[in-house]
Amino acid sequence: MQKEPIVPAGGAPPAGPYSPGIRAGNLLFVSGQGPFDADGKLVGDTFQAQARATFANVERIITAAGGDLSGILRIGAYLHTLDDFAEFNDIMRDVLPTPHPARTTIPVPLPGFLIEIDAVVLLPDPA
Repeated sequence: MQKEPIVPAGGAPPAGPYSPGIRAGNLLFVSGQGPFDADGKLVGDTFQAQARATFANVERIITAAGGDLSGILRIGAYLHTLDDFAEFNDIMRDVLPTPHPARTTIPVPLPGFLIEIDAVVLLPDPA
């Protein structure tokens, strides 16, 4: 099976030697995304603003691979503090269609930002 890197136009640049997304068949693996713009600058100074920017970056990669948010099977959510857990649930309900994906939420000491999200996505069959 071939692996295809997915690098969307206008996306935040990777912070290391990895692809923003890797497609293998109908699966897309989205690397951890944070609240950064195309120049790598932090977006937002509140948890809500950073979470929405992070979901937008995840969506940008999924769209570049030919999918949409409804294909997300699983997300990993890494929060600077679990104090933001309830707000994250509200944002996730607003951003992602049902049925909601499987999810793991882990508190981690993120360096200078409040959230990171990775995902596994089921893509439509290629045309």
